[in-house]
Amino acid sequence: MAKRASPPLAGAMSGLRPPSKVMRLERMGCFHASPLSFMRQLTARAVRDDWQFSIADWQVDAQGVGHAVLRAQTGARTYSLVAFFHDLPDELRSDRVIATAWDATFTLFDGVPDAADLARLAANVPVQEAGRISETELTLSRANRSVRLWEKVVSALASGQQPDTGELGEVGYLMRTTAVYGSGKFGAADYETISTRAEVAAPFQAEMLTVYLIRWAVTELVQHMARARAAAQGTKAATLDPDIARGLGIGNSTGLGMAPFLMTHPKLINAWISARETALASVRAQNDPDPEAWALVLTLAQIMSAKVATWRTDHPRQQVRDAGLGDDLVRIITRLDAGVTTWDALIDWAETALTLEGQEWLVSAILEPYAAQLEEIAAEMSVPTEAHRINGQMTVGALKALIAHHYPWAVAIDWAAAEAQARVWYTSAEKLEPRLGERCEEPVEDYEQPLAPGRDIAKLHAMLPAWPEDAPVAAFALANPALRHALRRVQIIAEHPFGEIQDNTIAADMMPIDLLRAKLSFFGAQRFDPRSDRWVRICMFAGAPLPPDLSAQSECRWPYWQAPWEGA
Repeated sequence: MAKRASPPLAGAMSGLRPPSKVMRLERMGCFHASPLSFMRQLTARAVRDDWQFSIADWQVDAQGVGHAVLRAQTGARTYSLVAFFHDLPDELRSDRVIATAWDATFTLFDGVPDAADLARLAANVPVQEAGRISETELTLSRANRSVRLWEKVVSALASGQQPDTGELGEVGYLMRTTAVYGSGKFGAADYETISTRAEVAAPFQAEMLTVYLIRWAVTELVQHMARARAAAQGTKAATLDPDIARGLGIGNSTGLGMAPFLMTHPKLINAWISARETALASVRAQNDPDPEAWALVLTLAQIMSAKVATWRTDHPRQQVRDAGLGDDLVRIITRLDAGVTTWDALIDWAETALTLEGQEWLVSAILEPYAAQLEEIAAEMSVPTEAHRINGQMTVGALKALIAHHYPWAVAIDWAAAEAQARVWYTSAEKLEPRLGERCEEPVEDYEQPLAPGRDIAKLHAMLPAWPEDAPVAAFALANPALRHALRRVQIIAEHPFGEIQDNTIAADMMPIDLLRAKLSFFGAQRFDPRSDRWVRICMFAGAPLPPDLSAQSECRWPYWQAPWEGA
């Protein structure tokens, strides 16, 4: 693989792709991970700051039941994953968030837990929502073994053999999480309490560290059970091949609970996407790219072509997208192989020659040669959490001009049409999780959450002509309190234009999995496998070195590391 190129990237850039292009759900549902993704930020910082990892406690029996403590020492602080492993009957194993039992449960402890902490956590973490954690815990999580793989891997290793790589490649993980909660849920510490710590200041770093350590714990557990079984049957267990271990990630089943985040955090979403678009514009502005950088992207396209050929999904829409990406990669390889031109010309070509999947993969890929220079841009992906105060002195005329500039798409929708308001976002009383109902078929309209910005701003727009142009919006808000949230949102988006999805989020044909894909791409997820239009399976940290092996030589561009089943 070509070495990393390192020309300087520009600072603030003009020439960003407009929100009207980027913030459409069909495109956002094709986003790919990049060097800015939060998993990559975690491993890059761990290498840069020389984090030390260790297994501090391992109290697990031959059946894989017990607890373990895995530590990450980041320099000034230590974070401890406290893992509880359970004996779960097959009939209780479920991907659903409403499950009540799991193969493993976890929490990320802020510091080093003592015996009293472990006793308290043992009484609360295994029951998840039914328990209570405290401000010394940063996350709460749970996971289930892969029904297809777990026993096969234990059995193979116990007999001294490596597991079948073909079967491993079909799944990609040994356990999958069904939730990773943080930021104050169920008593955990609020993000504000750790936001000034450099090692976890970037978005979702505590959650990403949790998953990274879970993956290590799972790898140790499957080998522990194999060794115990081998001892009982008088054989010698095999150690899991390092390349196999590295190729396996942690699965995740993610549903509608994640989707509203993209509507309720416009400033943060703007920070994420504007960072990606700024990085892209910086790269495109280089008129004479380094031939080594060009060669690197060619190599990455060749690797990704082999990887995509191994992806499996039963979802018809994703099958079409994956096939399109496979074809696009062939076109990209041919184009790159023809010789160096400019990144700007390459992206211009992609917009007419490739599908959205191919276009957005290429956006992520051309950032790779400059990953080391993106740190300054990545630092802008967190934002303060204070509420936005309405500027009541703004005139109605100015507000109308903002709507005309940022929301022509919303005003153009026929909101009287049944298909335009077919869905209702509401919160489940049972799990306090977001759900999506059918307005005309389910009695949920009375519980609707304000997750249709386009509709609400269209309502706001329709009422403004009755007001004088020079009237202050404070007077309008006083007379129309039900539209204050819409007024506030227009003012927010005026300053954070990448914070608004420019599509109808309650339309009959809206695909919630596009919302999930967009957010998960910023996490760094891979292998998107929608199971319906409302939930998706993914893989996390596949290809990343395990903590004991993490180093400057191994961390760089690990999403493109090829496992034995990916043509390596």
